[in-house]
Parts: sequence; C-alpha cells; structure tokens
Amino acid sequence: MLQKLFGFDPAKHKVKTELMAGLTSFLTMAYILAVNPNIFSALADQGMDTDAVFTATVIASVIGTLVMAIYAKMPFGLAPGMGLNAFFVYTVCLTMGYTWQFALTAILLEGILFIILSITKIRSLIVNAIPTQMKAAISAGIGLFIASLGLKNANVIVDNEATLTTLGDITSGPALLCIIGLLITAALLIYKVKGAMLIGIFVTTLIGIPMGQTHLNGVIGMPPDISPLFMQFEWHNIFTLDMLSVVFTFLFIDMFDTIGSIIGVMNSAGMMRKDGSIPRLDEALLADAIATTAGACVGASTTTTYVESASGVSEGGRTGLTAASIAFFFAISLFFAPLFLAIPSGATSPILIIVGLMMFSNVKQLNFKRYTDSIPCIITLFIMVMADSISDGILLGIITYVVLNAIARQWKRLNPTIVILAIIFILRYLMPLLKELLSQLF
Repeated sequence: MLQKLFGFDPAKHKVKTELMAGLTSFLTMAYILAVNPNIFSALADQGMDTDAVFTATVIASVIGTLVMAIYAKMPFGLAPGMGLNAFFVYTVCLTMGYTWQFALTAILLEGILFIILSITKIRSLIVNAIPTQMKAAISAGIGLFIASLGLKNANVIVDNEATLTTLGDITSGPALLCIIGLLITAALLIYKVKGAMLIGIFVTTLIGIPMGQTHLNGVIGMPPDISPLFMQFEWHNIFTLDMLSVVFTFLFIDMFDTIGSIIGVMNSAGMMRKDGSIPRLDEALLADAIATTAGACVGASTTTTYVESASGVSEGGRTGLTAASIAFFFAISLFFAPLFLAIPSGATSPILIIVGLMMFSNVKQLNFKRYTDSIPCIITLFIMVMADSISDGILLGIITYVVLNAIARQWKRLNPTIVILAIIFILRYLMPLLKELLSQLF
C-alpha cells in the first residue's frame, strides 16, 4: 500500500526514517502558522478574519502536501508561501487598493493557469525565457522585501516625514522583543538546532508575556470557523488589466519559487539525475498548482513548495510518505489555534528577517560586471523594497533588461517570449496615459 500510494520501496526506504523526516520538515515549516495570520491582520479593517486565516493556512498546507505525497510521491511540504502572502496584503490590497476577495480571485485564476501550464509546454517556454540573472534577482529582491517587512512590523523601522524611514524605539515594545527573538533564533540556527525558527518563535512569545506583548488565552481549542473566507471570490474584475497583472505576478513568483525550491532540495540531497534533470518534476509542479487552486477556495494565499523541506530530506526523507507525515502534523496543529494566534508580531518578525536573508543569498549569482544584467537586477531589487511592490520590481526589471540588451545589440540574449512580456508590461504602465488621451479625443 505504501509503495502504491507514496512510492515507498521497502528495499530502499524505512518507515521510521520517512516519518521522522516529515516531523523535521514540519518543525522547520510550522512558523507559517504564526506568521501568516500576523501578516493578514493588516487587512482586519477590510473584514478579513485573522482567526479564519489560521484555519485556511492549515487546510491549504494539508491539501497541498497530500497531493504532493500521493500524486508526485515526493518528500516536499507545501504551505502558503512567504513573499506571496506579503504581495497579497501589502501590494495588491494596501498599495493597489483592491479587496482581499480580488486577491483571492487572482490566486484562483493563477492556480488554474498554473495547472494548464503544467500540462503543456508553455510552462517550460516561460521558465526558459527569463534569464538566470533575473531569476536570482527576483528571489533576492523578495528576500529584501520580506526582511524589511519584518523590521517594519516590529517597529524597528518606522515612518519619517523627512527621511521616509528611520530607526524606531528599540528599547521597548515589539521592537525590543524582535531584537531578542532575532538573537535567540540566530543562536539556534548557528548551533543547527532542528526546528530552530519554530522554537525561536515560541521562546520569544514566552519572553513577551512579562513584557506585555503576549496575551495568551489558552493552548488547545477547536479550529476557527473558515466560512468568512471560504469561496469568497470577486468575479466582476476578472477581465481587467490590473487583474491580468496581478495574476501574472502571482503565477511568475509561484512558478519560479517552486522550481527553485525543488531544484535546491533535490540537488542538496543528491536526488537529481546525472544529466541534471529532475525526476517527477512535472508531477511536482502540477501538485503545486493544484494546491494553489484548492488553497484559494478555502481562503489561503498562494500555496507553494517549501525549501525548508530540505531539512527533512537531509534526515533521509525520499518518498511521498515523508510528505504525508508533514500533512499529518499540520492537521494536528489545527487544534492549537489559540496558541498560534497569541504569538505577537515581535516574535514572528525575526523569522521574516531570517527567511529574507536566506532568499537574499541568491544575490551572489549576479554578474555585476555586465551592465546589461546588473542594472536590471538592481532595479528589480530596489524597486521591490523602496516602492514596497514585488510586481513593479519584476515588471520594471524585465523591461530594463530588454531595453538595455536592445541598446547593446545583444540580440541573441533576447528571446521572443521575454520581448513580448516586456511589451505587455510597458503597455501596462502606459495604460493610464492612453486612457487619458482617448478621453480627451472622444
């Protein structure tokens, strides 16, 4: 049964090893159960139920990871992705001004498109069209975005009229708790403690009790009602240009985040084929796409494969049984909602900073000596952080890449797909001007 369901081979694998690998991966991923409701609390004024976000996060993680276990038979855990959740809240809703229902609709459409792309050659066409340097810059830029988000959420960095931002009061409140949590979590990572980030969150939460930052109202309880988020879609905007832009950005980030995570984990575990190809990659990508679509239905932000799965793979996890055990532990956590929802921003912000650092490490892949690469990459990085917009960073970076390579007459570096994408992005920025001109003429 295990062999048929999860690709488990008794001659090569051990049940105990696979289960322990699943527990290890869960411990490194479980921080999302505290971080996600905290991030979405910024939309509480718009009527988004933070408690329901916790339940949606768990259900999306369970569904996605089970699909990965049974269909792809791979040892990867899935959950709502970091960066994608921030893009949902801070770019689509708070910057662009759309409702959270609009964003959930975009995620549903993105998931459906990802399913279509995963069963056709279009996916590989888009993947291969984006230069390696730009992929690295996007990942690094999202890392900076997440880290800055963590600093802002804990009031370590605050608004300033003269300088835009400045250092907050780090001697008290959430800022001090964040610094303490960052030091604790960093120490755990230095000593390679399993589940370092989750342990760091809980230790920091306990420290927050005497500081007046943590307000604990129990540990175990029934899961919060998911009905405020279930199937909450906004259909009348699906044919707008902004919806197209948001859907494409979700799709783009999800696709490359998933591919990057799978490649990284498989490579570190020595599971890649000799020719560099990845076994069952198509199945893994389709599982990710199904997870995103199902997650949108229950009210979760884009569900994606977690690079933290490497922790379980390093413990010997090799089959879908590892993923199934990850899903099992996520399901149990559903009944610990009071504990996870009591965790303050000062305890989750250090995790955002550390995860951001891990993603920013991709900056080492950039070639700063070639200006046709480095300038678009730097624009991508800094627009994401300074403009608080992941989508604008990606769009302007690709436009700059195409324009600079055209100026340098590096035609071989410009494939038709990326040129078409750049033209679409340029039209996206020119659309307000075109609308104004048309209104004046007619």
